[in-house]
Amino acid sequence: MAKINLRAWREEQSAERQKQFIVNLVAAAFLAAVVVFLIGFYIDMQTDRQKTRNNFLRSEIAQLDKQLADIKELKQQRARLIARLNAIQELQGTRPLIVRSFDEMVRVLPDGVYYQSLSRKGDTINLAGRAEKSDDVSSLMRHIYASIWFGEPNLSTVANDGNMKKFNLTVPVLKPSLEEVN
Repeated sequence: MAKINLRAWREEQSAERQKQFIVNLVAAAFLAAVVVFLIGFYIDMQTDRQKTRNNFLRSEIAQLDKQLADIKELKQQRARLIARLNAIQELQGTRPLIVRSFDEMVRVLPDGVYYQSLSRKGDTINLAGRAEKSDDVSSLMRHIYASIWFGEPNLSTVANDGNMKKFNLTVPVLKPSLEEVN
């Protein structure tokens, strides 16, 4: 029988397998590098896209913050205007009341009593006057208290000034209802 030497064939086959292994290894490494590069590129692309979205949201939020500031400014301006309107309406509403209260001060004035000064602060009238007798001051206070336009008067001072009595009164001004006026 003939002797066949298979060793050379085996070495060739082993070298061929080793070359194939190295080629497969290099191809796998290249493919892995390409996959890693593509994944990195995709992640960078998604990061840039998210940054763009974030910047858009920041700009929109800044616009909304500006609009909120404008709205707050408008609300404050509205509140100031409403306060002015209320003040004007109150002045318009109390205009007849002021005239009526001073007219009523003349009506409740008994004989022998003289006003020296009248001043009004808010809903209070401060009176300074003179009377011939203390009873005249008492009569004035009763007339004021009986009026629907005034509250209870408060006598702060009474002093002799020769033949006359000097007095100071504070009188709250009331706002009667329409039924009380008629």
